[in-house]
Amino acid sequence: MSLSRSTDDQRRTNESPAHKQESSRYCSWSSLRFSRWRSGSQRTTPPATPSPKTEKRSDVTKTLFSLVQTHNDDYTADPDGLLDSNVDGEGGVEDVQDQSTYFQRQFGSLLQPGVNKFSLRMFGSHKGVAAEQARVRSFGVWIIHPYSDFRFYWDIVMLLLMMSNLIILPWGITFFEDQNTMPWITFNVLSDTLFLMDLVFNFRTGIAGEDSHIILDPKEIRMHYLRTWFLVDFISSIPVDYFFLIVDLEARHESSDVYRTARALRIVRFTKILSLLRLLRLSRLIRYIHQWEEIFHMTYDLASAVVRIVNLIGMMLLLCHWDGCLTFMVPMLQDFPSDCWVSKNNMVNSTWHIQYSYALFMAMSHMLCIGYGAHPPEGMTDVWLTMISMVVGATCYAMFLGHATTLVQSLDASHRQYQEKYKQVEQYMSFHKLPADVRQRIHDYYEQRFQGKMFDEDSILGELSDPLKEEIVSYNCRGLVANMPLFANTDPHFVTVILTKLRFEVFQPGDLIIREGTLGRKMYFIQHGTVTVVPRGSKEITLNDGAYFGEICLLTQGRRTATVKADTYCRLYSLSVDSFNEVLEEHPLMRRAFESVAVDRLGRVARRPSYQPPPAE
Repeated sequence: MSLSRSTDDQRRTNESPAHKQESSRYCSWSSLRFSRWRSGSQRTTPPATPSPKTEKRSDVTKTLFSLVQTHNDDYTADPDGLLDSNVDGEGGVEDVQDQSTYFQRQFGSLLQPGVNKFSLRMFGSHKGVAAEQARVRSFGVWIIHPYSDFRFYWDIVMLLLMMSNLIILPWGITFFEDQNTMPWITFNVLSDTLFLMDLVFNFRTGIAGEDSHIILDPKEIRMHYLRTWFLVDFISSIPVDYFFLIVDLEARHESSDVYRTARALRIVRFTKILSLLRLLRLSRLIRYIHQWEEIFHMTYDLASAVVRIVNLIGMMLLLCHWDGCLTFMVPMLQDFPSDCWVSKNNMVNSTWHIQYSYALFMAMSHMLCIGYGAHPPEGMTDVWLTMISMVVGATCYAMFLGHATTLVQSLDASHRQYQEKYKQVEQYMSFHKLPADVRQRIHDYYEQRFQGKMFDEDSILGELSDPLKEEIVSYNCRGLVANMPLFANTDPHFVTVILTKLRFEVFQPGDLIIREGTLGRKMYFIQHGTVTVVPRGSKEITLNDGAYFGEICLLTQGRRTATVKADTYCRLYSLSVDSFNEVLEEHPLMRRAFESVAVDRLGRVARRPSYQPPPAE
């Protein structure tokens, strides 16, 4: 027995690593099959009364199964190892595959919509975002979702790059003759490369369709982009500097004289003109800003109006910058004729900052139509440049006034609506020639009722969900609820329901809110103000904030037993008889509470010596 045991130990010691790996794999696969059999047997077991031990054992089994499946994920396709031809080199290949798969998953997640407030607002919930991510993966090719993290950061880079290009390119082309310096070449090459990459990315970026549906089909994306902005983006992305850099290098190798002549007469001027095509990138900047306004949900609020004004001011400054560069560039391409403004001001050999400052001053003077600079234009070129600057400046000025007017109107739309409504009221009073005291009372009523702002509250609340509407009404009536003892120890659901049925009303001093002997159609809750209850043949009663009155007729379906008059401006909430009965039908206990209060009030009035019962009708 001892000999056999030692022999077995020696055999185990002399086993090869490959055999050990096969054994460990076999054990792993056996454990996987055992866990699957165990979980399957538990699923086929008839359901019985669950116990804590059973639930705990089931959780342990599920956890064990998930761990085994994760650990042996690479062996499930070939459990017996029949397809392994090179066991020793297998680990390295699998590591490389796992690493490449990991990077593919990470890169793919960057192209899918992330879980943020923008995607949640668009797709509704985390489940909707997950479904959209699965839809992106289902196409099988890399598609950039417009709400993905990659597109978000790429758009930021492109916005900064476009702004720098629109400012630096005209300035560098106009005021610097030597454009073969390393910083300038690096900037142009980098810009052209990134814009070409953006051109390719636009063919793979989903577009927003109707009903907030994102189109991810590559064919539809390609056709839509070709029909819309491809031509402008392609022209603005032509790498002009690549071509002229090659021509420049070839000219340097041929002859220095030929190089200078070609550069002076052809290359420089033609390059400067063609390089202006890059200014078409302004269309991308406008589109990107508009997309970001939609993403950040800046449509009707104050932030949107401010952003529009800032964009307009920035666009005007950019046009002034362009006009200043154009004002200097045209005479430069003509070799500075004697009648141009540059020669008249002796600025041909000045430094670039002096030339740019004076060119910008002239451009802004023309655009704002406040003068012609130091000298009026004499040559035809200067005349046409001045006219173009004036037309562009007048157009920008008109657009600025229009946007500023829209901003002022959108800042306080409710106040503007109140003013329009009150103008109609004034015209109505003038048409009917109402007395001055009546007009004053109407004016005071509108001031107290609307306080300078007018909303269509019923329409606004009607568009909201019931929980949100109840929350808003409860917040608006929080002062009433806090001051009214009736609502202090009452079912919160009853308070919420009754608040949604209330209607806001305002009464002026001296108004009769209730007249004795009339049919009761409403009861009232006092939010602010003081009223006086005048029963027949009895003493007056004063009610203040938090009190209510008029419920007796709603309970008895009879006539009013007293007159109620407003002593001050009163802000009341009324409850109609139909709404009153509807609410009390759901809460019969509150009907008893109202009835007991009504009986107590009538009893106190009847016990007074001066009380005379009303005649029977």
